[in-house]
Amino acid sequence: MKKTIQILLVEDDPGDVILTKKMFKNIQATHQLNVVGDGVEAMAYLRCEPPYVKSPRPDLVLLDLNMPKKNGCEVLQEMRSDETLRPIPVVVLTTSDHAMDVNNAYRLGANSYITKPSGLEAFSQAIESLETFWFKTVQLPTK
Repeated sequence: MKKTIQILLVEDDPGDVILTKKMFKNIQATHQLNVVGDGVEAMAYLRCEPPYVKSPRPDLVLLDLNMPKKNGCEVLQEMRSDETLRPIPVVVLTTSDHAMDVNNAYRLGANSYITKPSGLEAFSQAIESLETFWFKTVQLPTK
């Protein structure tokens, strides 16, 4: 039996959440996409704090940078400074293509950086590439 890949999507834009969920429905890998709407919720989820006490540990985090309460860079920095969260791969999935944001995300420990493409076809291709690399090519860390 194949292992279910646990994905945490940290995204505050409801439209992007719907679109990402739709794209992930086409993924062939067995996965569960869990969603939180801001950085504070993301850290509560990752640390299994209320209301996420029984949340599954993600195998991969898809992280938006521009969010209320706590932005993606702050989440990334906290994850990389926490010994138990550090091994979880983080893919920054955001609208920003500014070199400063890209460089900062990698400096803070992002495993990859994807600028959200505009258009359904391009977004679908980005998710397919993400699936191929993270679910079929690399070996994810064990819990």
